[in-house]
Amino acid sequence: MQLKGRQFYAAMYLRLSREDEDRGAKSESNSIKSQRELVKSFLREQPDIELYDIYVDDGFSGSSFDRPEFKRMIEDIEAGRVNCVVVKDLSRFGRDYIESGRYIQKTFPAFGVRFIALTDHYDSMSADAGESSIVLPVKNFINDSYCRDISTKVKSQLKVKYKSGQCIAAFAVYGYRKSDTDKNRLAIDAYAAENVRRIFAWKIEGLAISAIAQKLNSLGILSPKEYKKSMGLSYNGGFCKTGGSEWGSSTVKRILTNEVYLGHMVQGKTEKVNYKVKRHIAKPEGEWVKVENTHQAIVSADDFAVVQHLLKADGRKSPESGTPSPFMGLLFCGGCGEQMIRRVVRYKSTAKVYYICSTNNRGEGCSRHSIEENTLQEIVRWSIRKYANTFLKEKELSDRAVQCRTNFGAVVRYDRELERLKKERDKYSSLCCGLHEDLRNGIVTKEEFDRLHSGFFRRRRALEDAMLRQEELIKRMLKNGVLCARRLKAFQDCAELREIDRRTLSSLVRRIAVCEKKQVVIDFYFMDVFEMTSKPARKRLTDGEKEAEKKKEKAERGA
Repeated sequence: MQLKGRQFYAAMYLRLSREDEDRGAKSESNSIKSQRELVKSFLREQPDIELYDIYVDDGFSGSSFDRPEFKRMIEDIEAGRVNCVVVKDLSRFGRDYIESGRYIQKTFPAFGVRFIALTDHYDSMSADAGESSIVLPVKNFINDSYCRDISTKVKSQLKVKYKSGQCIAAFAVYGYRKSDTDKNRLAIDAYAAENVRRIFAWKIEGLAISAIAQKLNSLGILSPKEYKKSMGLSYNGGFCKTGGSEWGSSTVKRILTNEVYLGHMVQGKTEKVNYKVKRHIAKPEGEWVKVENTHQAIVSADDFAVVQHLLKADGRKSPESGTPSPFMGLLFCGGCGEQMIRRVVRYKSTAKVYYICSTNNRGEGCSRHSIEENTLQEIVRWSIRKYANTFLKEKELSDRAVQCRTNFGAVVRYDRELERLKKERDKYSSLCCGLHEDLRNGIVTKEEFDRLHSGFFRRRRALEDAMLRQEELIKRMLKNGVLCARRLKAFQDCAELREIDRRTLSSLVRRIAVCEKKQVVIDFYFMDVFEMTSKPARKRLTDGEKEAEKKKEKAERGA
């Protein structure tokens, strides 16, 4: 029980959150300045209360008591320096129903601390049992409900922004910047975007993730974190590990696997446990919100797909040359499916390079499936040339590819159909509106209204579904036209291939399998667009077939 003659040393506690700042006119009454003046005015009239210190948490939510100045105030209370806490109202103290009640009704009484909430007319020294046990908990519960309501509204707004493809992150991902005209849209950062393209190119050329990180550091290229800081942004977090300022493997891998570089916005990967807990948890990939073509792409879809495939396979540099083998991450045993490993066999002054099954090398079964590197290079080089020429010489397929690239007439026809569907949809929307007017004027009965409105509404929904399908078809046609043109150019470049180039190989070949008797099975990319009608999709070659083809080509040149 408090004694009337007691002197109180007060802590003036002030708080304003971002949610409060967004509430227009009310934010003025809740502002730090307004709170300070109100509390000071009260204290000047209290002869038994002396101000000890002012504690201000500006920009902190009331749903949590993890606030720096609040913690400092509690330390002063525990040290006996403060025995009175004055706030504008209960919501400024906190909005967590349970925690607020624990501090006001348990912690403060235990330390002999008087608690005063001015506009709620609550003073723990004069409050009766009804105020402390009924009124106070009810007001705290209302404040808690307000916080929960705000959290629900914020989540709803975020979902709307996610689905519309707006970027809600505080900072743009490396390679992009926030648009000057719309902070929720991404625009390309020319310098950083070029580094992203180099990272993808190096991976396709065969560099391991760690080697790419080392190369970036050796070139003095700033990591995403340091680059953002150099641009004057108050950035803390992102790709770099805490305390680190250089490129690392995790940073490079996150760039190589991020679909944002395809021009797609992928958000909603994590969510807060609830409005009272700041911790975020990862959501299943199926619950992520992905919106395509929201901004300009930095890398092509083909290069991105190649990199994702290469990331699944391990790769190492050659100890002799210090460069990666052109077959790294692409060569597999046709028997067990494991990667082939590179072995050098030396005899006197000569050395030959072979690839053998890694399972057999470990003594765990399978057979060696051994093949010499030079032989493999000849088979693959010949196969790529044959593959490219097959497509280019097949006039029907070549024309089909060109048509995919240039046939805008088909797109126009679908676009016209889309316009027709829109007009018809609008017609049924007008009919629905007119029915409401007819019902009010008594032209149609309620039964006639229900029957007609139901029919018009179903027709309108069917037209809207058809419009969505048309729009998706147009998008797909335009996208495939660009891909066809790019892939046709890749085949033209390979028609006269003389050497195995790592970039060409990894861009065209998904997988190479070495089977028994040196049979080589090559799976190529792009079979989805250029479907071969007269040849098998997988080309199986042997040394004998290769030699026979070479003799045939030689004879043709001689003739």
